[in-house]
Amino acid sequence: MKKEDSDHLDHIRHTLAHLLAWAVQERDPSVELAIGPTVEHGFYYDMLLSTPLSADDLPALEKRVRALAKEGHTMTGREVSYEEARELFKSSPFKLEMIDELHEKGEKLTAYTLGDPTSAHHFTDLCRGGHVENTKEIPADAFKLDKLAGAYWRGSEKNPMLTRVYGLAFATKVELDEHLAMLEEAQKRDHRKIGREQDLFVFSDLVGSGMPLFTPRGATVRGEIVRYSREMNDRLGFGEVHTPNINKGELFKISGHYDKYKDDMLAVSSQYVGDEMFLKPMNCPQHTQIYDSQPRSYRDLPIRYADFANLYRDERPGELSGLARLRCFVQDDGHIFCREDQIEGEIGNVLAVIKEVLATYKIGYWMRLSLRDPEQKEKYLGGDEVWERSEPILRKLLTEQEIEFTEAVGEAAFYGPKIDIMAVDALKREWQVSTIQLDFNMPGRFGLEYTDADGAKKTPVMIHRALVGSPERFLGILIEHYAGAFPTWLAPVQVAILPISEKHLEYAKQVAHSLKSADIRVELDAANESLGKKIRNAKMQKIPYFLVLGDKEMGANAVGVESRDKGQLGAMKLEQFVDQLADEIRNRK
Repeated sequence: MKKEDSDHLDHIRHTLAHLLAWAVQERDPSVELAIGPTVEHGFYYDMLLSTPLSADDLPALEKRVRALAKEGHTMTGREVSYEEARELFKSSPFKLEMIDELHEKGEKLTAYTLGDPTSAHHFTDLCRGGHVENTKEIPADAFKLDKLAGAYWRGSEKNPMLTRVYGLAFATKVELDEHLAMLEEAQKRDHRKIGREQDLFVFSDLVGSGMPLFTPRGATVRGEIVRYSREMNDRLGFGEVHTPNINKGELFKISGHYDKYKDDMLAVSSQYVGDEMFLKPMNCPQHTQIYDSQPRSYRDLPIRYADFANLYRDERPGELSGLARLRCFVQDDGHIFCREDQIEGEIGNVLAVIKEVLATYKIGYWMRLSLRDPEQKEKYLGGDEVWERSEPILRKLLTEQEIEFTEAVGEAAFYGPKIDIMAVDALKREWQVSTIQLDFNMPGRFGLEYTDADGAKKTPVMIHRALVGSPERFLGILIEHYAGAFPTWLAPVQVAILPISEKHLEYAKQVAHSLKSADIRVELDAANESLGKKIRNAKMQKIPYFLVLGDKEMGANAVGVESRDKGQLGAMKLEQFVDQLADEIRNRK
């Protein structure tokens, strides 16, 4: 989409947010309006209602928004004084709070009005601008009020809970319809739904929100994801370490996480010591201490550590979402300590492996170069010199490797720029999974050193990297990407064995033993059910293969093979089937 088209669509969405607020205000004159920004695919408005809204009210509200747009109102804006702004929005404490903050920062205040301000039929809102000139520019059939949600004011549970009304908006009806079809398909693929159906994971209120419990089947799939990342770590020369879940606060003060990240960390107390302690949100500070445990020479570098220890983050309840956002999780985490002349080679090797891994998972991706926001330098560690050294290195590396990428100002880690690999699933949704971060800050903060060839002490560079990120979160992405139909190597059950009757059960057990001996995951359906029902159950569970065993198969030491993806494959000698399937699994075909 061209920038001018993208801007115009954003203006449509922004204007629709105002029209939504106007329609709600007509319905509920006592409403206290908060904010109404644009978001990906649409817009929302947060408000404190005196007359509750339900999902059943959305069609009528949408009809009113459409009618207001059709009236052809112009949008006019003007700068207002602090006193005038407070008078205009005196009925909304949320607007007044924003007005006070903007005034303290010395920023100008602007009010935008839909309609003729001299008539009774108009609506004024506090806004910075970015609207269509006339509401008739809004395609009447290309937007929809989508859903309701609860949202704390400014994301804090200490503040009032507001009602959030979401809307979808596109340039054309075709795009809206395509998006609605995608949402319908996404509902069918919801990893929470499929996770229940395939018995992969559960959540328990007694254990706590955001802390998944994996069943044997789910633990198997998660374990395969971890095993594959371990294989790639071995290829890259990483040594796996294991670090404790609880750490002293001083560690995170030195690393910089305490100041930048403390609100997202879970505190821990001891009945024996008075140290301030936290459950660790990341592994990098611990890895610096392993590096620092003995003298290092330039000949020792690069040193690479991988870690699969549990991590913990104090996510807000409203942000938790199945496996997509958790309080307890793992990362296929790794850190490289190297000389500056080794950076390009190390990052190049990691990038090559990430590309191979995502190709194996059959998931598309694009790359983003995430940079510091020069307008908000206080959010980052290190001075200009550090960032002016590190950012060009990543840009040059991507350019020289002829990798297409986009730049995103403000998306850097607080300690350094990064390459983010954005996975694109079967529904064209984007997820950040892999990352490579270049850090010139943390090694110096911990006083890390190595002895160079000339005998001088030097500070190593630190590269943070993840291959697929959190295995738990990646599992959720894969469930939806595959719609629960895992490739054979990942599937929790790879073969279902279906004896036609009880007299074939003993042979079925022999077949199961042969498959298990080849490390193939097997489920024997010995239920006293019809073959048709057994086949339906195997298909509902999306098991890659199922074997029908009857008199003919038993007499020939064979199996009747049906593939989930290829259909009927017919009779096959048991040994031949085992060899073919073992090869498919081993090579992750």
